[in-house]
Amino acid sequence: MIEVTRIAALEGHQNPIYSVENSVNKNAVYTAGNDKGVVEWDLENFTPKVVLPVKSSVYALHTLKEQQFLAVGERSGQLTIADPESGKAAFISVHHKKPIFEITSIKRKNELLASSEDGTVSVWDLNSFNLLYNFNVSADTVRCIAVSKDESLAAFGCKDNLIQIYSLEDYSLLHTLEAHTMPVTSLQFSPDGKYLLSGARDAHLNIWDINGFTLLDSFAAHLFSIYDIEFHPTLPYFATASRDKSIKIWSSETFKLRKIISREKGMDAHMLSVNKIIWLPNKEQLISVSDDKLVMVWDIQADV
Repeated sequence: MIEVTRIAALEGHQNPIYSVENSVNKNAVYTAGNDKGVVEWDLENFTPKVVLPVKSSVYALHTLKEQQFLAVGERSGQLTIADPESGKAAFISVHHKKPIFEITSIKRKNELLASSEDGTVSVWDLNSFNLLYNFNVSADTVRCIAVSKDESLAAFGCKDNLIQIYSLEDYSLLHTLEAHTMPVTSLQFSPDGKYLLSGARDAHLNIWDINGFTLLDSFAAHLFSIYDIEFHPTLPYFATASRDKSIKIWSSETFKLRKIISREKGMDAHMLSVNKIIWLPNKEQLISVSDDKLVMVWDIQADV
């Protein structure tokens, strides 16, 4: 049994919100979207503060814990790495000429990866901020990135319906996965290292066995696009977010549906597409952001 309580619905954004990320070192989250700044929300008193101005819509946020920086990817293609405390940029790149959709980092290599609508992934040295590599992954948009827990593999979800699996040792292509019938919009490796989960505009959730990347199961998890998949950091479940305005919570052991968070289920939930979700560290809480301009905080209690 899972009990869900909405703790807060935070207002402040004037336009749709596309990304949310945990703060580096305090009880706060960053959100950004089709506004002119990245917002920090203090989760003690739920107050907002603009920490970084931007020139175009933000599709990707990623905290760099070692450097205590925040990486920001914009629709313009600009990549910014900034100190959110001072609001000052440590590095700005306009290498990509089309939107950046995802940013992640490889801790053991001290590298940052950014994927773009131009079909490429750029790799940056986080010591010097030099561009190390830029390689073509797709003829179209590379929408999402997932990195395995041991940081040996990266999965790239593409607009051409494919998932490309690369080695993080030398950025060589290892596998091409075909199963989705529409663009891949979300990816996540399971914390135990056994599975890769993928979601797409076909509304299907696909479960891949990492050993050989065979497709174990595929089912319609939502009514429309699955925009995010996030495993709980310590407990055996994960959440999915969708254009169908719902959040669903699943068992990560059986992949069975445990809870639906939606207005159709009588909850005071999002009214429009849910674009991104994150779990708060050390708390049984989930944060969601939406086209409805709201940041929602959910308390999740489960009898594991």
